[in-house]
Amino acid sequence: MTLFSRSHTATGSPVTSTVIGMTTSASVPTESEGAIRGGTVTDRLVEANGRYAEAFTDPGMDARPVLHVAVVACMDARLDLHAALGLELGDCHTIRNAGGVVTDDVIRSLTISQRKLGTRSIVLIHHTGCGLEAITEDFRTELEDEVGQRPAWAVESFRDVDQDVRQSMQRVRTSPFLLHADDVRGFVFDVKTGLLREIDPA
Repeated sequence: MTLFSRSHTATGSPVTSTVIGMTTSASVPTESEGAIRGGTVTDRLVEANGRYAEAFTDPGMDARPVLHVAVVACMDARLDLHAALGLELGDCHTIRNAGGVVTDDVIRSLTISQRKLGTRSIVLIHHTGCGLEAITEDFRTELEDEVGQRPAWAVESFRDVDQDVRQSMQRVRTSPFLLHADDVRGFVFDVKTGLLREIDPA
């Protein structure tokens, strides 16, 4: 079962699923480190792009997401969002950062996404076992001690993932820059089961 269906989301109807099966990149076999012969990991990626480009054809689409949805999620490598949510190329905007938290820069991206590129729905995805649960704002002090300059950004660490999803939903809903804040839903992805659990905003 997937989070979106074209017939529902594209027409603006509410999505009713609350528990959704997901897959992660951890379930896909990968080459071992020994398989990278010479060069760097970036070299490997560039070589892979060359093979991709050989079979590439212009899909003929513009920058407006087909499903009019933006997904904000953690950068965790275990989350393969397009495969997990049944999304195809061109379906959505994907905005990722450490923790999937709604920062000023996320608001910036969402504002452009809505006002210039036609999205209306927003899906927020945190996950279990997030690295931000293991650090504190003291990380900024540690960086200052090491490099002699305190970061201007906040770590946005948290202890309660559910509450942090609620905070992110609240930040979206109260932003004066966003045109559409009526269809904002938040979830926690369980990295052990592959399921999304919807968070009540109350």
